[in-house]
Amino acid sequence: MEKLDIARDWLPRYTGMPLEDFGAHILLTNFADYVGRFADRFECEVTGSGLPMQSATSDDGISIINFGIGTANAATVMDLLIAVDPKSVLFLGKCGGLKHSSEIGHFILPIAAIRGEGTSDEYFPPAVPALPSFELHKVVSDEVNKRDLEYRTGVVYTTNRRVWEHDLTFLEKMRSLTAIAVDMETATIFIVGHANGIARGALLLVSDVPLRPEGIKTQESDRMVTATWSDIHLEIGIDSVKRIAEEGLGVKHFRF
Repeated sequence: MEKLDIARDWLPRYTGMPLEDFGAHILLTNFADYVGRFADRFECEVTGSGLPMQSATSDDGISIINFGIGTANAATVMDLLIAVDPKSVLFLGKCGGLKHSSEIGHFILPIAAIRGEGTSDEYFPPAVPALPSFELHKVVSDEVNKRDLEYRTGVVYTTNRRVWEHDLTFLEKMRSLTAIAVDMETATIFIVGHANGIARGALLLVSDVPLRPEGIKTQESDRMVTATWSDIHLEIGIDSVKRIAEEGLGVKHFRF
């Protein structure tokens, strides 16, 4: 079987959604709650209960997929999306802020991601930068600015490692890299999107500030972040891809 054949078979198997039901513009997230909120907003069905990924599609051709956590899942969903050849893919994730100027509730619009996760090395050599699609990020930036919200641009460090907040050596590495934030998916989404010719971007919500002892994420703090900012995070994502669709903006990926 060719890669496209595999993707066409596996995407419905992972999500429970037939290929013809996917929209041309895709939102990715790590959170089933985002999919539920999306479905409530558009009064559409959530598919994939009990499957690895949950998804929903609005009447105006926007789909959302909860692909889970980590770079292996990020690579999988970006590979499988070639089955529907999306016009744009926007990741709505959370991250840890690494700068004093990055506070909980701020948004990060990454201009690039450091490939510290290893997964992306299966697609391109380490020298290939992990970059978003510029035109897509321009639209997202406009949507954030319309709402007079705080956001930052900068480089995000993506790692496969979890539960590192106790490790002083790793924390010092974070400081030395001068990245604005740390997460577990962005570099992989950018690189696999590049490999597959998919226009991609990311809007990250700062959910914790792990370089400060009092800033490490807990169940209580994460619930607060979700309750306070997840609706606006999702709204910005929806309005960004909706604007791309309605205005016919070109965010085509070019391979050099």
